[in-house]
Amino acid sequence: MNLYEKFGIETENEMLYKIAFTHGSYSTKHNLGYTYERLEFLGDSVLSLIVSEYLYNKYPQYEEGKLTKLRANFVCQNALIYYSHELGLHDYLNVSAEESNLTKNEILSITADIFESFLGAIFLDQGLDFAKDYASKVIFKYIDEEKVFFADYKSAMKEYGDAHEVEVSYKILKEYGVPHDKTFVIAILVDGEEMGVGKGKNKKEAEQAASKVAIEKLGVLK
Repeated sequence: MNLYEKFGIETENEMLYKIAFTHGSYSTKHNLGYTYERLEFLGDSVLSLIVSEYLYNKYPQYEEGKLTKLRANFVCQNALIYYSHELGLHDYLNVSAEESNLTKNEILSITADIFESFLGAIFLDQGLDFAKDYASKVIFKYIDEEKVFFADYKSAMKEYGDAHEVEVSYKILKEYGVPHDKTFVIAILVDGEEMGVGKGKNKKEAEQAASKVAIEKLGVLK
């Protein structure tokens, strides 16, 4: 289905939406001189505002810290990938995978990016109310059902360390792979004792995985 028909968009600025779905690899291959990255930057802020306002109104009893943690769950990369695939945004993506040698993880990251870049384009072209309506249909239902997209195991381990007065630290055991597709293996140490090992495509992901193992071993409640 046509993008504009699918999302009820009436526009005289189709170029804006073309930009929103243009990855750097496609731009380079076709000498276009633009990518979705600036719109992604804008869309990230618009998304944060929309989700923050909804959480602020929905949970008047929550303090700033709890609202911040809650918001992180609904604007994290896993959540954006989920939203993007639900909406079928990948069908409109302009990417040259054969030219850029993109990995599976990088393709997933791009699907998260275009949720934000498309939101940025909608905001510029249609205004904030339209952007809110678009985002609310795919995001608010998951807030209402308290869907977990991201569990912050590392923060839970930090809280455990503070409460029990023990040092929680991380050590890289191994890293391998080409620069654009590395894998990290990291251990979590509690007072110098290894409590878990995790693997991930970046250090944060590996630390989260290691922390999850430690939480299960120590019986720490998230």
